[in-house]
Amino acid sequence: MKGSWELLQADALEALPTLEANSVDAIVTDPPYGIGFRDEPWDTPGSNGSHRTGPASFEAWTTGWARECLRVLKPGGHVVAFGAPRTAHRLAAGIEDAGFELRDQLVWLYGSGVPKGRLEHGRSSTLKPAYEPILLARAPLAGTHDANEKRWGTGRLGVDDARIRGADRVEGRWPCNVTLSHAPRCRPKSCTPVCAVAMLDRSRPRVRPSRFFYCGKASISEREAGCEKLPARASAIYGLGGRKPRRNTHPTVKPLDLMRWLVRLVCPPEGVVLDPFAGSGSTGVAALQEGRRFVGVEQDPEYARITRARLTHAAGQARDAA
Repeated sequence: MKGSWELLQADALEALPTLEANSVDAIVTDPPYGIGFRDEPWDTPGSNGSHRTGPASFEAWTTGWARECLRVLKPGGHVVAFGAPRTAHRLAAGIEDAGFELRDQLVWLYGSGVPKGRLEHGRSSTLKPAYEPILLARAPLAGTHDANEKRWGTGRLGVDDARIRGADRVEGRWPCNVTLSHAPRCRPKSCTPVCAVAMLDRSRPRVRPSRFFYCGKASISEREAGCEKLPARASAIYGLGGRKPRRNTHPTVKPLDLMRWLVRLVCPPEGVVLDPFAGSGSTGVAALQEGRRFVGVEQDPEYARITRARLTHAAGQARDAA
């Protein structure tokens, strides 16, 4: 890998076999969910080959890319993979079938999800989404935890790096498997009525449970930093209002604070993070901001352009701060 990042524009199943075995420290990714999200070609069953034409095929496809990820990961390296509530069990089974050990499932809570079903006479076929499961898995250790960490630098989570620090507890809280996001229109001292952070705190105002971890949804300025020279296209972005011209047109951009927290949790300092489904590059930007190197794979040309622009910008900021 040349420099601090590298992006391969290719299908993950074609690009992963070209990577060196035991060459990355962690994988943080947001793969297709196989649910036909907004009829996007990369997530619509049957629109991109036969690997997502049904639950069993989605699981088998997951095993295919996860098996290559296992080869590329160092022993004891962790995988963090976002999923959808409807297909997360297939994601977990596919990753486990590839040879990974399932370690946990984090829950990312937010209050700004949009119902996808229509309301007819007070009835609908769906609930409003308010969380995403995040699978945590690990490549088998080479011996004991101590031996694996001494040889490869992997196997354990970065608990101290991911602690949630607050004025009441200087040492910080041990990171847990629940994260929260503010609604996009929240402000530092006030939240919207649908904000998951505010709703959770209202349940026990003296304890304020949200102190474990929370972050804002990705703002427009965060999404488009580095994309100023790219053409603006009409794009509907849930929670940010209307169908307005945007330069980062990816519909599921994850917030950088969340991705940075995950990178600190699973990737050792100065390690290499891989994302085989880079999308618009949020994992890579987070990795660079946390002093890690990044390797990404993205097959869509438009999203690859957005990713390169964001990574170039993030790498420049990192150099200026050094």
